[in-house]
Amino acid sequence: MVRPVVVRTFDMLSVLGCLADQHDPLLVAVASVICALSAVTVIGLLRHAQASDDRGRSFWLAVAALAGGSGIWATHFVALMANASALSSTYAIVPTAASLVFAVALTWAGLTIALISDLRGRAWIGGTILGAGIAAMHFAGMVAFEIGGRFSWSADLVAVSIAAGMVFSSLSLSLALRRGAVTFQLASAGLLVCAICGHHVTAMTALAIVPVADLAGPTAAIQPEWMAAAVAVISAMVLAMACAALTLDIRDRRQAGLQGERLRSLANAAVESLVICRGDVIVSANDSFVAIAGVDADRLVGSHLSELLPSDAIHLALDRSGGTPVEARMRGADGHDIPVALVGRGLDYAGEPHVAFSIGDLRARHRAERRIEFLAHHDALTGLPNRTRFHARLDQDMRVADALCGRLAVLSLDLDGFKEINDLFGQAGGDAVLRRVATVVSGLLDGAMTMGRLGGDEFGIICPCHQAVAAGRLAERIMAALRQTKCTGANASIGIALFPDDATGREDLMNAAATALSRAKAQARGGYRFFEAQMGSEVRERRSIEHDLRHAIARGELRVVYQPQTDVQTGVTTGFEALLRWVHPERGTVSPGIFIPIAEECAIILEIGDWVLREACREAARWTNPLGIAVNVSGVQIHTPGFVGSVREILAEAGLDPARLEIEITETALIRDPAHALSALLELKALGIGIAMDDFGTGYSSLSNLRSFPFGKIKIDRSFIHGVDLNRQAAAIVRSVLGLGRGLGLPVLAEGVETAGELRFLQAENCDSAQGYLMGRPGEIALFSEATHGTPERTEIPAKAA
Repeated sequence: MVRPVVVRTFDMLSVLGCLADQHDPLLVAVASVICALSAVTVIGLLRHAQASDDRGRSFWLAVAALAGGSGIWATHFVALMANASALSSTYAIVPTAASLVFAVALTWAGLTIALISDLRGRAWIGGTILGAGIAAMHFAGMVAFEIGGRFSWSADLVAVSIAAGMVFSSLSLSLALRRGAVTFQLASAGLLVCAICGHHVTAMTALAIVPVADLAGPTAAIQPEWMAAAVAVISAMVLAMACAALTLDIRDRRQAGLQGERLRSLANAAVESLVICRGDVIVSANDSFVAIAGVDADRLVGSHLSELLPSDAIHLALDRSGGTPVEARMRGADGHDIPVALVGRGLDYAGEPHVAFSIGDLRARHRAERRIEFLAHHDALTGLPNRTRFHARLDQDMRVADALCGRLAVLSLDLDGFKEINDLFGQAGGDAVLRRVATVVSGLLDGAMTMGRLGGDEFGIICPCHQAVAAGRLAERIMAALRQTKCTGANASIGIALFPDDATGREDLMNAAATALSRAKAQARGGYRFFEAQMGSEVRERRSIEHDLRHAIARGELRVVYQPQTDVQTGVTTGFEALLRWVHPERGTVSPGIFIPIAEECAIILEIGDWVLREACREAARWTNPLGIAVNVSGVQIHTPGFVGSVREILAEAGLDPARLEIEITETALIRDPAHALSALLELKALGIGIAMDDFGTGYSSLSNLRSFPFGKIKIDRSFIHGVDLNRQAAAIVRSVLGLGRGLGLPVLAEGVETAGELRFLQAENCDSAQGYLMGRPGEIALFSEATHGTPERTEIPAKAA
């Protein structure tokens, strides 16, 4: 097996070379068997130590080191004796003993380091030390080898032999530490055999023996026969001890395995992941934990929990009381960390202290938390930043613009006719439009711009810019893109405010953009407007009126006044029109032309209109004379679901005959949704309520409306009555309306009669009734008690008219 290189300097060297080529086959076979058995024993005991607790691990590492070191030592000396069987040689006692100590000690050190779980490259470090132990044993053994000559070494081959032992040892330990198939264990043992034999053969090849005459032998030496006996006894004893210990431990493992299966069956009944450890070694794990770890159950058992979880988290989970979980990151099989919640509890199992860990997978919770965090700052429908996030970004961009002396624009975007889209296609259709708008507009923005959904169909855009014209161009691109995207079904109006030109604070800047948006929608939908200073004062005034109007009913600032309606020919009072007045404590009497449009836009008209109708019906029900009562109704009320039911309820509550109530409505209130308005008016007509067209001639499609809707009276607007007796054109229009009324069988009432001449004209043209300052100014109903409770009043007819 070993072939010394002989330096041939004279004939004696040729003889030694021939002797060196001779070897004892039996001893070579013995050396091979000892090497293989020791390698298999070392790897088996190493894997056994890896699966043991700290105390058991120390014991099995010591046994493995003793078996492995002595096997390496025995292999070397048996192989040496096989090569030198034809030579006269002896073995020095001290170097021989030192070589055995080196083999055992360095084998123990290498195996121990290989099992340090927290050490990176532990298998290679341990293998390097084990290879160094093989080399140290070999060269110490060669020092002990005494033969008639001196040794000469080839430095290159010595280095190769040492490197071969270290590399093969490292590969062997790398495979040994892997858990799983027995083939890994056998391959690891084979690599360890290659490390031992490869080093021995290469090192002996590097040796040259130079004969020296009369070389004195050692004073204390071991003869080859005694050396062979000692090697055989030591090897047999160590190998027998290792096999016996391994057999006993396998029996214990089988018994523990049966108990572990029962324990695992119980653990699988739990929904949460459970793992039971003896010290740091995993004894059992349920299927839930196996699924989280992504490792086979067989590979988990015997491994160390600290390989999967940080040691500090494990200790903290055991130290905490009350079951408070410890959040940690578990290393998954794919190399990614898994967030888990760890709870540890001590328990007694099979007479030994163990620890049970409950490990909860936090990935679903973390995904939910991230979703909640996203929804807290983003709109769930469009994915855009919500109002809170948008405002925070605007604050940030304003600070940056202020620091850089720059400028930014805020665009307030609102969809025109979005309510109609919702009414026509339902909420799902409206949501689809909002998502599409968000996608289309977002695609026009660069990375410095931000778009957010502020609520409903209102969007905001932050646009850093150097010139205001850039914001205008962006608005034009947005409107063009929305027009081209027909699936949105809506145009947009945009209001633009600039920082710091229009405002230096976030709220003021947003208000300025909203003001510009309102002006854009009021002027022409589908356009954009920049904020102007004048808009601010108008909007502030408007908002102040709106604010006060919301509290006007509660504060008792609203009141109903009544204006009589009289028969033109007889002058007898036929009824009253209920008119709303607002007396503000600071503004005084506010014109209905100012506050009614505001009330309609902000929907306050619903509450106010209901209040007026209720007050008028209650008052009319108290009159002795059954005069009619006319109440103006806003188009917002007509189009509100439940309006007809509300009127029915008010009439029943007041106890008023529906035939005495007349609802007045303008033509413009019919345009928004003619079908819905027609349905509501027909229901009111069915209750017996009268329907009058108010302000006739000032709206749209008057003749068509008269034919389509169930009107029972026409009221000519005051603008046509003023000066009708002096103005030929006005007279022609009034005559036409009166003729139209007679043709349709509808009575006509003229509004705004203020002079006797106007009244005489109406009498001459056979107008049915009139109202105006000439017959009576609007006032408290008590002023007209004679008409409501006595003999119906008769308006004095001018002499010429009579």
